[in-house]
Amino acid sequence: MKNKLKLIPGIALFLLFAGVLSGAEKKVRIPVKVAVITMYEIGDYTGDQPGEYQFWVEREKLDKIFPFPMGPHDLRMNDAGVMGICTGPGVTNAAMVITALGLDKRFDLTKTYFIVSGIAGGDPQDVSIGSAAWSRWVVDGDLSHSIDSREAPDEWPYGIFPSDGKKPNDRSGGWSYPDMSFQLNPVLVQWAFNLTKDVELMEHPEVTAYRQLYKSFPNASSKPKVVLGESMGSNAYWHGAVLNQWANDWVKLYTGGKGNFMMTNVEDNGTLRALKRLSENGKVDLNRVLVLRTASNYSHQPSGKTPDWSLTAPYPAQGLTALESCYRVPSPVVHALVEGWETYKDNPPGATK
Repeated sequence: MKNKLKLIPGIALFLLFAGVLSGAEKKVRIPVKVAVITMYEIGDYTGDQPGEYQFWVEREKLDKIFPFPMGPHDLRMNDAGVMGICTGPGVTNAAMVITALGLDKRFDLTKTYFIVSGIAGGDPQDVSIGSAAWSRWVVDGDLSHSIDSREAPDEWPYGIFPSDGKKPNDRSGGWSYPDMSFQLNPVLVQWAFNLTKDVELMEHPEVTAYRQLYKSFPNASSKPKVVLGESMGSNAYWHGAVLNQWANDWVKLYTGGKGNFMMTNVEDNGTLRALKRLSENGKVDLNRVLVLRTASNYSHQPSGKTPDWSLTAPYPAQGLTALESCYRVPSPVVHALVEGWETYKDNPPGATK
């Protein structure tokens, strides 16, 4: 009994100290107003050929560096509360890095607005190179059943079909993968689109010349613009008219006919899956997520060309117009959120009283 009595003050002191530390930890967490999620960078963060991350680092002065061993790039912030993240390419990288960020005890992300900003393959039926699409839905293009199209029944348009079906575009019942589509906050998406729909996008003579290959696609051969259209993520860097039709059908299938496929990429389904899990555990707010993709190339070939030609063709102007759109279009949204933070901290744009 004596020994137990002697331990009690020590235990009480330990619990008190632990409680103080816990409270201190919560107090010193850094609030992040806006987190911009990019997926790749080529070389240095400034002064050389840009990837998706560089313009944000340079132009938003993301000079505060936070070591981030769970990701391929350190985290960066500025004094205004804007964070830059670069996940590395691919669904797995995106999901892992965003999960690690959400569990990082240095930051308070409960009020953070997340903006995905990256290049993509644009559907020539809808957009031209340099165009930017705000997603209303992000659809998972990985979780599927498939057979080689050469072995598919003759009446099938391609060899990919849902797990709860028996043929393409069939969801007749049975087991299905969960969370195949993520609907973003429609009010927030519309607010972002309204704010940026008239942003002047970059033109480049190489891109203008390349667009002429797509004369039979009016939207692909026109000047770039800001639009509303869906993102489909898939680890496979697919290409061609047949798979482009699959992507259009797949997005319609998993959005109840409401979505229009416009941008293909290799990260967004992983990013959204991670943010959804974090939101379910109170780490982030899924209603504060925006996804913008910009077309650096087309998702299928022009008339008179083969899909392997257009898949392996260099991006015109090295993707510069799409990279510019990755910054020019979402940056007004970032600035508006920061400048209106006293309102937007508790009331997302478009839903304020």
